[in-house]
Amino acid sequence: MKTVAVKNYSNLVFDLGAVLIDWNPRYLYNKIFATAAETDFFLNHVCTSAWNEEQDGGRSLQEATEMLVDKFPKFEAEIRAYYGRWKEMLGGPIEETVDILRELKESNQYKLYALTNWSNETFPLALLTYPFLQWFDGIVVSGREKIRKPDAAFYNLLINRYELDASSTLFIDDNERNIHGAAVCGIDGVHFTSAAQLTAILKEKAILPGSLLHSHTF
Repeated sequence: MKTVAVKNYSNLVFDLGAVLIDWNPRYLYNKIFATAAETDFFLNHVCTSAWNEEQDGGRSLQEATEMLVDKFPKFEAEIRAYYGRWKEMLGGPIEETVDILRELKESNQYKLYALTNWSNETFPLALLTYPFLQWFDGIVVSGREKIRKPDAAFYNLLINRYELDASSTLFIDDNERNIHGAAVCGIDGVHFTSAAQLTAILKEKAILPGSLLHSHTF
């Protein structure tokens, strides 16, 4: 059996989208378009991930929208729906991961933070929608700071703002690119794939007690 070295962590940092919050533009565009192929085309060629990331980096929703409308006028209604009906992209909390966050919060053993690539204009809606966001000791939002993961400056901003020790900080994110970005700053990472996987890793690291899974099936 492999022996896992146990390191003492004081700070746990969570990504939000796809870790604690289920967000997917397909939830909206599967209603708008008749086929999955049409949705795929639109999200791969019009309202792309790269375009959306610019809003996460601080570009205004209005500027982003008008830019695409000018470029793809035949898709004007669909483009305007991206932020006009943005709430329909939210699938709700990822309950199993929220349960983990609750367990960590109730343990009172760790400082909990969120580091998220998110537009500053849509994040207030998330704060109203998900009460568990109030459990964090601090949240750093890329759209507010105008820098985003995996830029080292974004991780360092979190570390400096809350006076954290990078070597005692563990970062959890579903995007491996962002885990590599954290590593550059001396922050250990967990590439999140599921609540069950995260539970197993946190138990290995002696961050979670062995009792968490007894009441949940993942």
